[in-house]
Amino acid sequence: MQAVQLIEIGRPLQQCQVPMPQPGPTDALVRVRAAGICHSDAHYRAGTSPVAFTPLTLGHEVAGVVEQVGNQVNNFKPGDRVCVHYMATCGVCAHCLRGHEQFCVAGEMIGKHRHGGYAEFILVPARSLVSLPAEISFEHGAVMMCSTATSYHALKKGRLQPGERVVVFGVGGLGMSAIQLAGLMGALDIYAVDINHDKLSLAARYGAIPVDATRGDAATQIRRLTGNKGVDVALELVGLPQTMQQAVRCLGIQGRAVMVGIGKKPLEVEVYTQVLGKEAEIIGSSDHLIDELPILLEWARRGRLNLEHIVAQTIPLDAAAINAVLDALDEFRGEVRTVIVP
Repeated sequence: MQAVQLIEIGRPLQQCQVPMPQPGPTDALVRVRAAGICHSDAHYRAGTSPVAFTPLTLGHEVAGVVEQVGNQVNNFKPGDRVCVHYMATCGVCAHCLRGHEQFCVAGEMIGKHRHGGYAEFILVPARSLVSLPAEISFEHGAVMMCSTATSYHALKKGRLQPGERVVVFGVGGLGMSAIQLAGLMGALDIYAVDINHDKLSLAARYGAIPVDATRGDAATQIRRLTGNKGVDVALELVGLPQTMQQAVRCLGIQGRAVMVGIGKKPLEVEVYTQVLGKEAEIIGSSDHLIDELPILLEWARRGRLNLEHIVAQTIPLDAAAINAVLDALDEFRGEVRTVIVP
């Protein structure tokens, strides 16, 4: 089968012919119908976030159709429309049993620790599958597996309450979902920070108050817009020291800054004035949980979560086209979300 793989860190992905995977007793073989390209994939290619091995098929936002199942799989059958939860877990370790499967002792993330969805087929444990309603396209189902779900998990980690104010730093795929989800969770005001005017315009269409980071310090702008009260939850989706610092600086009393963006550079804060003095919190948010997916899919099925403009373009399973998208993400430009349609 065809796959686009990371062969060497720091080098472009390559088009490859690889063997068709064969399902074990509890596995499912899924024909990939859509695979989103996430900024994390650019980090994997660059080596900013290390992968388990090479050559590796990237891609952790996947939706498709079940092709074949193992002889112990009873809840899915060939022909079923599915999304793929990107964590392959054991289900029996202490972390899994407590509902924190992203820390599973044997856990593997598709597209990072095991082969992912930049391919014609993907092999995953059947326990990682979630039914995709007929009302949701494969493209939308795919991006929900990271863009939407990771944002939702981060907002929950930030303990967002109805009537609170939220700021989202970086309005790409995750950010656009975060804006809508914050509204569904009852946020009073939602601020969207970016340097891309087109993305800010789209964020405004989703109900956010745009903050143009090219027009001065974003934290200063947010404090001015809130009457110097600051926000209750700041979602940092970029991973740059500047935006991480701004996320902390724009917090109000007992505000929570949730760090999601991947970066290697340290975060510097003024501990007393920015954290201790107002009992602010800096929270890490890692991945998401499979039990968070059903409500997201139901919101999308009912049209309360609109992904129409989040999937900005589709491309074929072609290494050159995929590398061009990753290059744009490396430079913090490009479309909101690009999806591969094999």
